[in-house]
Amino acid sequence: MAQTLLKVSGLKVAYGGIQAVKGVDFEVREGELVSLIGSNGAGKTTTMKAITGSLPLAGGDIEYLGKSIKGQGPWDLVRQGLAMVPEGRGVFTRMSITENLLMGAYIRSDKAGVAQDIERVFSIFPRLRERKDQLAGTMSGGEQQMLAMGRALMCRPKVLLLDEPSMGLSPIMVDKIFEVVQDVYAQGVTVLLVEQNASRALALANRGYVMESGLVSMSGSGKDLLADPKVRAAYLGE
Repeated sequence: MAQTLLKVSGLKVAYGGIQAVKGVDFEVREGELVSLIGSNGAGKTTTMKAITGSLPLAGGDIEYLGKSIKGQGPWDLVRQGLAMVPEGRGVFTRMSITENLLMGAYIRSDKAGVAQDIERVFSIFPRLRERKDQLAGTMSGGEQQMLAMGRALMCRPKVLLLDEPSMGLSPIMVDKIFEVVQDVYAQGVTVLLVEQNASRALALANRGYVMESGLVSMSGSGKDLLADPKVRAAYLGE
């Protein structure tokens, strides 16, 4: 069996007096694409923020590469190969596309490798190459999502966390983003995908977890969850 890269055990996260995540367990193994689905307010984004050190834990533990990363900040984790594309994209709007990509490689000193990876990102996202000198703030939402994903790839992550990559995008752009997620995964990057578009997320996933009210209520292969009547009724409108 493949090595477990990321293991979440009994994770609890509180906002003020409200417990948003109430004891979540899941794992991501090397070479997997794992989807975390659930309705708005289920605790998916809170879980992602806790994993990447943006929110403190109220309980439980997070292990990455076999060691606890509890209390480490996002900058520490990026250096170790754990990168996240946040909900809302978070691009540097007053910087060009190329400058944004270079920010993704700020931890690296191998100039030749960085240049090579910018070319790799441009080959995945030809639209970014066409507009490489354009300010990120003048791009469409879909283009900004491509840029945010490209920037995360610049640190050569072992595990890429994607938080709602299709949110707010046109149907054509949603298709493109899911194509890219598939391509990135096919290139050997392990992916944890949080996504409201349950049918698309589970169709891509090796395994999936369903979150409800701050807890994991179901888990299984992407195929099995996609066929499950409860999942279909709750998340696929059937």
